Amino acid sequence: MILMNHDPSVRDGADTSPTPLGRRTRAALHMKRGLAFLRTWFAAQPFWVTVAVLIICAVMSWLEPQSFPTRDNFFNITRNFAYIGIMALGMMAVIITGGIDLSVGSVMGLAGIVCGLVLQAGHSWWLAVLAGLGSGALCGLINGLFVAYVGLPSFVVTLGMLAAARSFAVVLSENKMIYDFGPDGDIFNAIGGGEIAGISNMVWLLLIMAFVFGFVFRFTPWGRHVYAVGGNEAAARLAGVAVNRIKLQVYTLCALTAAIAAVMVVGWQGSAINALGTGYELRVIASTVIGGANLMGGEGGAYAALIGATLIEVIRNSLLMAGIDSNWQGAFVGAFIVLAVLLERIRGSRAD
Repeated sequence: MILMNHDPSVRDGADTSPTPLGRRTRAALHMKRGLAFLRTWFAAQPFWVTVAVLIICAVMSWLEPQSFPTRDNFFNITRNFAYIGIMALGMMAVIITGGIDLSVGSVMGLAGIVCGLVLQAGHSWWLAVLAGLGSGALCGLINGLFVAYVGLPSFVVTLGMLAAARSFAVVLSENKMIYDFGPDGDIFNAIGGGEIAGISNMVWLLLIMAFVFGFVFRFTPWGRHVYAVGGNEAAARLAGVAVNRIKLQVYTLCALTAAIAAVMVVGWQGSAINALGTGYELRVIASTVIGGANLMGGEGGAYAALIGATLIEVIRNSLLMAGIDSNWQGAFVGAFIVLAVLLERIRGSRAD
């Protein structure tokens, strides 16, 4: 005789499907989770920045129907914020750890000059790209070493790199514009200046990088360590997080994104100048802060960097369309930075 395990509490042929009460309980739980997600999303700064972008676009489309809501203007807006958004993704990683990188504009200029010199010497386009990216990564590596292992403040270190990288760019270029890109010039120019389906290559690259950064930030151990360092560095060390290594990596990554932006912009403009990227550090930092990054660390994300860069460019384009002097752009950006920090302070006080 074969003995089989049998649960006497369940009769043969009995209906084991969930009871109506059980189904209602699960439905209520799912609804509660959905409402919690919506409350979190509506309270997040990137959501309201997105709303601001949509409102500005709607108003400008109504005020300037012949010029603002056009394909050409859409192309210009998206292309112009793409390279700032690319740099803001790297800056976001640094700010999440509680640091800051003031050298991204100068690193961009140096990487652009390196690309131009390699092309001018007659080398292949891919070697120029590698050289440009390598020069940017080297600057970031130096920043990271001084911040993580020497213990110097990131503000001081990157301020020094801001001056040094710009000086190297001027010396290497002999203070001249580089526009003769040699036999591979057309290929290189197509990388940054080309388009796919009516959208600039820079925009496609930004979208791909934003997706990758967003995934890494949220779903990988490295991303969780980045947030841990910015949230509480002492606790992160006690938990076994390699804090110094994470800091070294984020500064290297930040400079690398600046070099990527340089490659794209030099290809788009068809020339390399040592003044490339001057003042861009303000726009990049503003993009991250307006998007919702906390300058104290521990908060931020890829979408925040993207939508922050979008808002700044939409404002700039709207001011030009409205006939307002371009010199007022800095005032508007500065006001939005202060407003973003103020909103962050208000949200933090409510949370407490």
